[in-house]
Amino acid sequence: MTVDPKPDDNVKQLVPLLMVASMERSLKYYVDGLGFTRKNQWVVNEKIRWCWLALRGTAVMLQEISSEGRHPRSPQGPVGEGVSLWFQCEDAIAIYRQLKSRGIGASEPQVGNGLWDARLIDPDGYELHFESPTDVPDETKPS
Repeated sequence: MTVDPKPDDNVKQLVPLLMVASMERSLKYYVDGLGFTRKNQWVVNEKIRWCWLALRGTAVMLQEISSEGRHPRSPQGPVGEGVSLWFQCEDAIAIYRQLKSRGIGASEPQVGNGLWDARLIDPDGYELHFESPTDVPDETKPS
């Protein structure tokens, strides 16, 4: 008799799907700016419509909202509204400095709940946070 694994034994990764207005713009931001690597893609009429991006142990999928009609899961309002992703890191301050050197706008890291937090907004309004543990007091900034 085969016993089905419990969900907690079987689930390996959560990968959010982000609907984007322009795949070209989003790929430039996530790949060139943030350092993600494209692992898979779906191409229609020589245009990337969907892709899987990875950054170390994390991943996101991007899908372009089609001009021929909305995807069934497309948001009714602005695409990034109300969505935030939190990346747990070794050194959020180092990531902040790397992003700034690449021309990516990010808020200066600040400590909250024992974590340095660098916040950015992607081209579609998705809020991204890069956090790392610290023992310095809340509201501390590197400056």
